Amino acid sequence: MEHPLTLNYGLIPGWVFLFVLLCASGGFFVFQVQRAIRLVMVGAPDNRFDSWGLRVKEVLVGWLGQKKVLKDKIVGTMHVLMFWGFLMLSTDMLDLVSASYFSHEIMPRFLLGPRNAMVELGYFIALIGCVAALTRRLIFTPEKLKGKSQLEGNFILFLIFTITTTSYLIEAGESPSKITEPIGYWVKSLELNDSIIITSYWAHMIAICCFLVLIPISKHMHLVMAFPNVFFHNIGPMGKMKPLAVDENGKAVLLEELDIESFGVSNYNQFTWRQLIDGWACTTCARCQDVCPAYESGKPLNPMQIIHDVRNYANDNYSQLLTGEDVEENMIARFNSDAIWACTTCHACVDACPVYIEHVPLLTDTRRHLMMEAMEFPEELQLTMDNLEVNSNPYGFGAHERGDWAADLEIKIGEPAEYIYFAGCAASFDEKNKNVARSTIQIMKEAGLDVGILGMQEGCSGDPARRSGNEYLFQMLAETNLMTFQELGVKRIVASCPHCFHTIGKEYKDYGGEELEVYHHSQILSQLQEEGKLPRVEYDDDVAFHDPCYLGRIGGEIDAPRSALNNQVVELERSGTDSFCCGAGGAQMWMEEDADKRVNEIRAKEAVETGCGTLAVGCPFCSTMMEDGLKTLDSDMEVMDIAELMWEQMQKNLLSSKN
Repeated sequence: MEHPLTLNYGLIPGWVFLFVLLCASGGFFVFQVQRAIRLVMVGAPDNRFDSWGLRVKEVLVGWLGQKKVLKDKIVGTMHVLMFWGFLMLSTDMLDLVSASYFSHEIMPRFLLGPRNAMVELGYFIALIGCVAALTRRLIFTPEKLKGKSQLEGNFILFLIFTITTTSYLIEAGESPSKITEPIGYWVKSLELNDSIIITSYWAHMIAICCFLVLIPISKHMHLVMAFPNVFFHNIGPMGKMKPLAVDENGKAVLLEELDIESFGVSNYNQFTWRQLIDGWACTTCARCQDVCPAYESGKPLNPMQIIHDVRNYANDNYSQLLTGEDVEENMIARFNSDAIWACTTCHACVDACPVYIEHVPLLTDTRRHLMMEAMEFPEELQLTMDNLEVNSNPYGFGAHERGDWAADLEIKIGEPAEYIYFAGCAASFDEKNKNVARSTIQIMKEAGLDVGILGMQEGCSGDPARRSGNEYLFQMLAETNLMTFQELGVKRIVASCPHCFHTIGKEYKDYGGEELEVYHHSQILSQLQEEGKLPRVEYDDDVAFHDPCYLGRIGGEIDAPRSALNNQVVELERSGTDSFCCGAGGAQMWMEEDADKRVNEIRAKEAVETGCGTLAVGCPFCSTMMEDGLKTLDSDMEVMDIAELMWEQMQKNLLSSKN
């Protein structure tokens, strides 16, 4: 039959109809996309043009391979079928708009069969994914979609259903091959009349044009923005914050040379262009929302809404932003300061996002402004900041007491040693956590390591200051510690606190700490066992293990704590990189929390459900939060650090061998 595009409809040729449709829909699409790009480019500079090899690799794995999407087996598979299906069928557009001229006249004949097979397969898997998604939405509606408008999502799926089903009717009118186009060949055998095929062609093209119109004004803008979002994602360590200012070598400008007029972010154009892309890359899949401890506990923070706020704010203030006019409402007001201060910086949202959105920096950047410029922060943080500034610890104890916990351990204090144990503030001053430090030191000495501590020369790593937005105070603490390390020739540091492990190991590199080797104590304990310097101890009972966010998900260390516990670990419902936050990160340890919205109680319930009598942790903050949560639940489950458990069992084994 004659191609529908070459027919006349009244006095008007088919190609004229298509030309008008494509100009209208395509013009609208281009206008909206360039509008979004202009709003993105209003943002501050951001050097994301390094490490092209790594970026290309992540695009292949994360965008094309849909690595994060497939973490959700059911929904991810539906999405992947549609995504890969549309990639495979995309070349069919060249035939659809050229009345098959592309395949008949331009494409080499030897490629025609494989290409047709790929296109038909693409339509088929996209159809399967679409039907599955519609079934899920309409029949097996998930809780998070109930009570919410599904009109947009359902209409998009209806368009995809129309595009895929009509493709086989169109194919039936073009002499499909029995081998490479079996579905089209079967449809042709039904001997459909020409009017059905013609109608199907126009329904197909109208659906595609509707899709073009909807993409830039809906969540499906991610089809355009996901690619650059993934390509330009942060390839540095997760959770690593940027200095106030950097020099030409990318290193932090020292405090004595710092000259900054404003701090943090309050206005839209102070976010970087890469941060702003996030607003248009969001797929509204709600995965960030689902894993956010603040959201789950009922606080006003929803990480997905934060990203939506970026795009909505830009669209609401389009003219002013492009002309540089002042906007009365700033980004802090749009986000809501209560939401900004609710974040634990656990990075579960960042880790879960399939399009590599970076939620947490949006919040920590606005915290910097609230803390250092607007002076609008939770009042309880004032005491914490004062204590850090005067005594270099958030508790307010004098520096002369910092090494008292090790008075009877016969250990080097303030002297050069192969390993320096960085006790951190909790293990130095909190009675429960002092035993963690003592256990760690005694185990390391038992293994024959040359280990020492800094004593009163040690200062807070600066984590509480940095996560709460007091970047100036953080840098002061960091520079002071680094001077101490340099004076003593410190090269290897062991920390029991994952926050110190992260801050000193990854963030101090911007301030001159590039040569430091920093270990979490679980890594050293596990390594010593592997080297035969420590025995593999058998524990009397299995223990549950809670992964600290700054060790597991952010630090990337999952195996060492389990190995140190001889792998006698009962996993909580959410573990490893999917672990649920204890609620203390992001300086929440030093803020008041609504008694009815406590993150630690959610996690404590998961610990109790394991049925174990002991919960092992690898973080002093987690220890405190989990212990408090278990008390609230009237549970007698005991919370112990990895080092405490290991040293206790080693002592038991020693007594047993003597008897």
